[in-house]
Amino acid sequence: MQIANSSVTNLSAESQLLPMIIAAALGEGNALAMWKMPNSNEKHLLVCTNGVKQIADISLEETATGFVFSPFDNTKEKLFFNGNIIHTFKDGFLEANSLTDSYLKVHSKNSDHQVEHNSFYVKKISSSGFIEHDYLQLVKKGIDEISKGSFEKIVPSRFKKIDLASEFDLLKTFQSLCVRYPNALVSLVSSPETGTWLGATPELLVSIDRQSRFKTVALAGTKRFSPDMDIKSVAWTEKEIEEQAMVSRYIINCFKKIRLREYEEHGPRTAVAGNLLHLKTEYEVDMKATNFPQLGSVMLKLLHPTSAVCGMPLDSALTFLTNNEGYDRQFYSGYLGPVNFRNESHIFVNLRCMQIHDQQATLYAGAGVTIDSIPEKELEETEIKMETLQQVLTNVSQSK
Repeated sequence: MQIANSSVTNLSAESQLLPMIIAAALGEGNALAMWKMPNSNEKHLLVCTNGVKQIADISLEETATGFVFSPFDNTKEKLFFNGNIIHTFKDGFLEANSLTDSYLKVHSKNSDHQVEHNSFYVKKISSSGFIEHDYLQLVKKGIDEISKGSFEKIVPSRFKKIDLASEFDLLKTFQSLCVRYPNALVSLVSSPETGTWLGATPELLVSIDRQSRFKTVALAGTKRFSPDMDIKSVAWTEKEIEEQAMVSRYIINCFKKIRLREYEEHGPRTAVAGNLLHLKTEYEVDMKATNFPQLGSVMLKLLHPTSAVCGMPLDSALTFLTNNEGYDRQFYSGYLGPVNFRNESHIFVNLRCMQIHDQQATLYAGAGVTIDSIPEKELEETEIKMETLQQVLTNVSQSK
């Protein structure tokens, strides 16, 4: 509902209200989570006014409305942003409700609020990062361990820092990601505990809709996509097919652990994710029919970290990455998403993401390594994945 004639404020346009709300929230020391669901024209801005909660595990069935942000390391605490104030923008205008009205009454007097990217929270990371030689050696070491039987698959990752243009605009970058990657969860998270993260991830981890339908996906294999491609005729290599099959087997093994046999499997099929193609298989469960209301929380704990971001078997792959990767992934390849918002929860793997600093951004990417991997090809894959965000950063800066 537009509120252009509301007594609260004569502003209803997203372009006017969004910077004002964010600037006010940051000025008061509040945490923020903003997101757009895949194939949606709605953007949601959560203002957490009572502090981010640190929790060991999240119960999707019992947790209040909010947003979860979890690191890759499953032994570390997850962060929960309580959704006591959520603003929804649809088709470029604010949808008003009692909570947004009361919030805007307080802040509408200062409608000249402006928000700069350096107004967001910043956390420092190590100044060192992988160079190409380091990553190639890491991949080679992973292949050697696979040949010894240590594990079937490993997903080594790397990061690199890029300088931000002086005219870099974080909100415009978020908006550009929404347009460029309509099939992704586009997110912006900023808090004193996490710093600021921006991303557009295609990979669903756990979803529960209002009909109590559970869903997860196996997403793996990577090819560069161009608009003139015929998706139906895309050919996948044996290595890529097997890599995706490993992720599917990982999910099915999780079902077996809880003795769940009543699930639907759709795929694999070729799916578009921005400038990339992946192989995708979807799994669905009717939680009412199976009488398993806790399935979402149980599978979230079993699935993360999946073989698509860590390796297989999990324990040996995780040990290898911890001992050899050489840096803390933090929230890259963790998970994030809205919980119990409109009676639904949608949790995604935090891929195609970057961390924002004062004048720099840190980009992250990984590649699935199997016995058939070629190290130079895996390095190239990480570069292609980083292009997802680099292109947006360049285009936004040039458009100013």
